[in-house]
Amino acid sequence: MTTRRSPVPTDQGGRSVSVLGSTGSIGTQTLEVIRSEPGRFRVVALSARSSMELLVAQAREFRPEVVVVGHSSQVAEVRNGVPADCEVLVGAEGLEGAASGADVVVNGVVGFAGLKVTLAALGAGKRLALANKESIIAGAPVVRQARLTPGAELVPVDSEHCAVHQCLRAGGPREVSRLLLTASGGPFRTWSAEQLAEVTVADALQHPTWSMGAKITVDSSTLINKGLEVIEAHELFDVPYDAIDVVVHPQSIVHSMVEFTDGAVVAQLSEPDMRLPIGYALSFPERLAHPFGAIDWSGLQRLDFEPPDRSRFPGLDLAYAAGRTGDLAPAWLNAANEVAVAAFLAGKIPWSAIADVVKATLDAYDGGHDGGGSGAEAGRTVDDVLEADASARRVAEGHVDDRARQS
Repeated sequence: MTTRRSPVPTDQGGRSVSVLGSTGSIGTQTLEVIRSEPGRFRVVALSARSSMELLVAQAREFRPEVVVVGHSSQVAEVRNGVPADCEVLVGAEGLEGAASGADVVVNGVVGFAGLKVTLAALGAGKRLALANKESIIAGAPVVRQARLTPGAELVPVDSEHCAVHQCLRAGGPREVSRLLLTASGGPFRTWSAEQLAEVTVADALQHPTWSMGAKITVDSSTLINKGLEVIEAHELFDVPYDAIDVVVHPQSIVHSMVEFTDGAVVAQLSEPDMRLPIGYALSFPERLAHPFGAIDWSGLQRLDFEPPDRSRFPGLDLAYAAGRTGDLAPAWLNAANEVAVAAFLAGKIPWSAIADVVKATLDAYDGGHDGGGSGAEAGRTVDDVLEADASARRVAEGHVDDRARQS
């Protein structure tokens, strides 16, 4: 069920912000940033698919014009709790409305569901503070078209891409030699192949430096998350895959680096704190007054770097391969990974099978009905992306069922 789309008014003071996925990790931290800078930002829309009690509490505090819920069954509970002048919308149409009427749209929606938010914000010529990497990866052909809308602006919230965005301010596009994305290495960086065969869900959810949702935390443990970020970096910054490298940095202090043609390397350093990149995306080109992520240099003793172990973490190379294939292959990668991670979290497959399911699914990718290629990619529609996502999920679910029967 959906209701009519309601434009969000933006004629009051402060930069207006829609926080979509407001009860999740990115959403709640976005609201923390907004609290830290009173008068600078104004929340005009919130959305959530679950945690309705928290959504109501947020609406009471920030008094947005609109809240969006995922299902019609949630409307009565929310409408009875939010301020009387707050409109309650439902579903994808409500999200698109909330994503088209604010100065800045924070896309903290989890997974492929964030694609329509990305397209609505960019299509309306707004700034998109993007925390939903899946939409730009799976929907790359159509997102590229939406980014051409006059006024559209994309500022990444992922710590690595926000770091690259900051570093690139030091030089022009022709001066960039390569991007270096850092990775913590996840909880299993030092685990042997034998230990990896025994990984539990609880093990995979113990990220060494970041506090994140379950899906992205598992992705970090397989390094598929870093592979997705490689594709995202290619799309965001128009840098070829051969000029994007990954380096493991366990301390998560250096969030990424840019190497320029003269050999100079510019890096962005801070303590691991997602509120810094969120605040950067909200306030760009200015910076926040509140020092999220400030480093205590008296206690920082070492910074370590090492190459990723591609044999133990094959998901990284699977992502590079899908990115280089292009067209709808990244959509297949993303869909297969979402299915595999959900199956692991549900206890259907072991951790080690996540990459196996992704590989087997990608092996079935045939380039789409018209054979793929640059011409096909240029003419892709949202329906093409949705069909690719659905097809890949069917294939991946088949492989999950096969693995489950074997165990």
